[in-house]
Order: sequence, then C-alpha cells, then structure tokens
Amino acid sequence: MEVNHTSDGAMIVDELIAQLQELQGQGSEAVAAAGNAEALDALRIEYLGRKGRLTGILRRLGELGADERPRVGAEANRVKDALSTLLDERAAAYAVAADTGPRVDLSLPGRARWTGQVHPVTLVIDEICEIFRDLGFSRVAGPEMETQTYNFSKLNIPLDHPAADMHDSFYLTDEVLLRTHTSPVQARVMEQFAPPIRVVVPGTVYRRDPFDASHAPAFEQVEGLAVDEGITFADFKATISAFVRRFFGNDAKTRFRPSYFPFTEPSAEVDVSCQICGGRGCSACKHTGWMEIMGAGMVHPNVFEAAGYDPERYTGYAFGMGPGRIAMQRYGIPDIRLLYESDMRFLGQF
Repeated sequence: MEVNHTSDGAMIVDELIAQLQELQGQGSEAVAAAGNAEALDALRIEYLGRKGRLTGILRRLGELGADERPRVGAEANRVKDALSTLLDERAAAYAVAADTGPRVDLSLPGRARWTGQVHPVTLVIDEICEIFRDLGFSRVAGPEMETQTYNFSKLNIPLDHPAADMHDSFYLTDEVLLRTHTSPVQARVMEQFAPPIRVVVPGTVYRRDPFDASHAPAFEQVEGLAVDEGITFADFKATISAFVRRFFGNDAKTRFRPSYFPFTEPSAEVDVSCQICGGRGCSACKHTGWMEIMGAGMVHPNVFEAAGYDPERYTGYAFGMGPGRIAMQRYGIPDIRLLYESDMRFLGQF
C-alpha cells in the first residue's frame, strides 16, 4: 500500500533537486580542472557510475509518491546529460591534442641537424681564381657542350691529327661533344675581346680516362689565358711560380718539363713537389715525388690567327690545371676517387 505524505514529499523533492543542482556545479568544476583523460575517466565513475554520487541521490526516490518522482527524475536526467556532455567534450579535446601533437620517441638519443658544406674541389677552385684575380685575371665561363671547331680546329688540332685521338670523348652528335678541356673558351674570349686579355676559366671537362687513384672521366679544370704585346716565357714562369708559392707555400718546389700541346709552342708540364709524401714518392705521385698540376706554354701563332689576332704583334701564354689533383695536394688525399663518393664522413673534414 503506497503512502502519500504530501507535505513531507514536497520538502524531499526540493531537497533532492537542490542536491542535484549542487552536484552539477561541483561536477562541472571538477571536469574543468581535470588535467588529462585519466582524470576525466575517474570523474565519470565518481559522478555518473553505478555507485556514483548521482546514483546515491536517486536512491531516495523511494521516499516520494508517484506524482512527485517525475519532477526529481527529470532534473536528475538533465544533470546527468549536462555532466556527460562536459565529460565527452573534454575527452574529445584531449584525444585531438594527442593525435596532432609531435610524435617524438623520447627513448632515442637526439640527432643534430644535418647541413652540407662546400666541396673541397670547389674550395680549391675559388682559391685559385682569387689568387689569379690578385694577379689581374678575370673569371669567365663557357659551354660544356662544344663543337668540333672550338674543341679542336680553333686550337690548332686537326681532326685527323693524333692529338685529336687523345681527346676523343663523349659525342652528342657527329659535330657536338662534351668538351675535353676548357681551352675552347680561349678561342671564344679572343673572338669577343681585343687584347690585353687575362682570364681564368673554371669548369667541368670530360675524357675517356680510367678511373684510378689520379684520373677520372669527368673532372674540374681551370684554364688560364694572358695575351698582350711583349709577353714572354719569363712572364709565364714568374706568374705560375707566384701562384704556386701563394697556394702551396714558400717551401713548395716547381719544375717545368718540356712537353707538347698543339695550341702552345713552346709547351711545358708544370709539376709541384708532392705535398702528400713530401717528395719521397707515393701512389698518388706514381712514386716520382712530383705531382703534375698543369699543362701550359706560349700560345701558338695558329691559335691567334684562328681568333683574328696578329701573331706578329701579340704573344701570350695559356695553362690548364686540374683542381682535383691540386685538392689532393692541399689536403693530403691519396686517392682522387674519394672526391667522387659523396661520403659526408670524408667531405665533412674540409
């Protein structure tokens, strides 16, 4: 038999609704202060769980009559929905932060940021050009794809001459090839400018050379050309000797060996005492104690005539050096192939 205590029931209803509203306020503050997802889970159990605080309040519904319970039940559902919404929103915010945050494995040691640096051959090229700039030379460039005319004919190398066989290289067409030396830029500069001329020409050249300790099929070269009235072989030797002293130091020895190049006469190979072995002999210098750094000589009259210069009026000298070999001398590198391996453990030393 149901007992209806109207006045007492009204008081209990007011009391329960007040408790529910207080529970909502306390729960809202607790959810706002929760520092992580685990704390939110604990609050959900504390407030809305089977043995939680909301359930504890609702146990008193048995003290109410049938017409009084719906009012308390509706308020309880409102409070439950409000707290559930707050808990879900905060949990979703923590989930997004976890998904978009930095994925860092803190168990791994830190890694320094990788940076590249200038290749040792490039360092040498820049230094060579700087030294010759101080000697009055300008830095110019030319195309790597050359015609047979500039690569051979204008340099006094007939196509049927054995010297052309020495430079037989990588042809792109019957008339165009990858240049075998930077000397074609000599002809191009002389065609465009009148004497006096003093230029250095760095660039890549291509030859069918074996890839060994001191040769490569593609390598950097620095060409030099000086043309004016009254230039002699003594001027040429003085200029090259000054360069060697500036680059290698006052103790470096230089020697000029007679040689042959179609575009110079007389011609010479220029050697520097091997900086790797100190002149004692090693694989890099082929156990001679000397390292060849350039071929050079006085510009051949035929080269002047091909460029439109009067060989009776003008003289000059030209040289071509391999900065790769010079880098070997400068840094004590025993094998030129190390310069082509792109190994940062090696290149990082320079």
